[in-house]
Amino acid sequence: MADVESRQALYRFAYRRSPDQDAADPVRHPVVVVGAGPVGLAAAIDLCQRGVPVVLLDDADRIGEGSRGICYSKHCLEILDTLGVGEAVAAKGVGWHVGKVHFRDREVYRFDLLPEPGHKMPAFVNLQQYYLEKLLVERLERLPGADIRWRNRVVGLESTADGACLDIDTPEGRYRIAADWLVAADGARSTIRDLIGIDFVGETFRDQFLIADIRMQADLPAIRQFWFEPPFHSGQSALIHKQPDDVWRVDFQIGWDADPREETRPERVRARLDRMMEGRPYDLVWVSVYTFQCRRAERFVHGRVILAGDAAHQVSPFGARGANSGIEDAQNLAWKLALVVSGEAPARLLDSYDCERIQAADVNIAHSTRSTDFLVPKSPGDKVLRDAVLELARDHGFARRMVNSGRLHTAAIYDSTLSTPDTDPFGGQMRPGAPLPDAPMVDAAGRQVWLLNALGRDFTLLHADDGTTPEPLPGVRLLRIGRDLHDATGLFAVRYDPAPGSCWLVRPDHYLAARFRRYDRTRIEAALARAKGMTDG
Repeated sequence: MADVESRQALYRFAYRRSPDQDAADPVRHPVVVVGAGPVGLAAAIDLCQRGVPVVLLDDADRIGEGSRGICYSKHCLEILDTLGVGEAVAAKGVGWHVGKVHFRDREVYRFDLLPEPGHKMPAFVNLQQYYLEKLLVERLERLPGADIRWRNRVVGLESTADGACLDIDTPEGRYRIAADWLVAADGARSTIRDLIGIDFVGETFRDQFLIADIRMQADLPAIRQFWFEPPFHSGQSALIHKQPDDVWRVDFQIGWDADPREETRPERVRARLDRMMEGRPYDLVWVSVYTFQCRRAERFVHGRVILAGDAAHQVSPFGARGANSGIEDAQNLAWKLALVVSGEAPARLLDSYDCERIQAADVNIAHSTRSTDFLVPKSPGDKVLRDAVLELARDHGFARRMVNSGRLHTAAIYDSTLSTPDTDPFGGQMRPGAPLPDAPMVDAAGRQVWLLNALGRDFTLLHADDGTTPEPLPGVRLLRIGRDLHDATGLFAVRYDPAPGSCWLVRPDHYLAARFRRYDRTRIEAALARAKGMTDG
């Protein structure tokens, strides 16, 4: 990695001594999270919002070395909204929904990722990772129960039947703490994963990409543009994205045999950029080289130690599947862990984290592998086929469906033991195990609201008004469509296929647990028990 400009934004945080360092015996905490990247921060915020105290450890004292992850999907933004930073991310970031694919010197086709209206969040937002991390840190610092410890490096780990003991190195020496539950969100080179001896399975691809952030004032659209074999980078591929502050992310495929040190020399990077920018002035901000990996741990839950984000799985960056899927891990884990910590659900509920997020990881790895195979053909024959597809794609829809410049991330749909299969006929845009689509609504006071914002953090029962008032269920919030919330535009009807009396049981992560055409307390209680992991399903 090369930090080319000294004015690159950095945020530093002070090391503070913890009272735990002076305790005679290791102090025990309900949850310890290791890693203050987007995934660890998201998990810590979600847990604290649910009343679970969290100690967050990170071996650094700063964020902001290059933009790194920049592209956040609509579903990820909806998750960030539940954490209190979604609107700030959308406001600061560059929203986009259109992409273009080019082959050599011509445009092959374009696509629209959000062709329908009625969503609070855009299809994607580009925002430098250091801005996202800063917003998350500031949010976490405001929450009761949050204890962020910078320059606290885990150097030892002992797993026990009821938790884990961690040895931590600091500027003032070592100390030890204990955790009922340990969340490892410490990245691709996870210390926690190494300490418990977990290997990855998967594939490392024999190719490299050079990424550069440049500052440039240019009247170019905020869209994703991808080139196969452009004239300015013959024989390979390139990508450009707009970020805030007049910063643009550029990716160049450079091949497996390229020397990373040589390729990141500023004069060599500028030579590539000069050919691409065709005389537009720019400043070089940050440069790095990365390789492709599509791998994961065989399991994410190891007793009381739980892997999340890059510590659990790694994919190629094409398709924006890294940070997005990691933040989805955090959301999936936090509500389940909170119920287990509070005693409202059995520990086996966390088995569903393992099951559901491995499903999501495998989908991401499959998409990422196919993208990489298309970007980097493995044989001359594969390249001939790819180029033929690109030639045909300009005029033929069937060929466009075969073009793969990185299938962009979408929310996971789970085949889960927590879901109650449909027994009543429903249409709409989802099924049990899928995330709820948003819709513009009007509340009982006549205010415009968004459905997902109205759901809150608990289990929710949506009930389409039929003139009756369902009995309240313990621990379940009731929202009556037609009384508490009104379908402002008809989009709720399109997306949910309601009829009078219809019910939707929604998980705390805004996934659909079950749906029925009429209120039946016995069936809903059974679906709730299943969604909490209290039955075998």
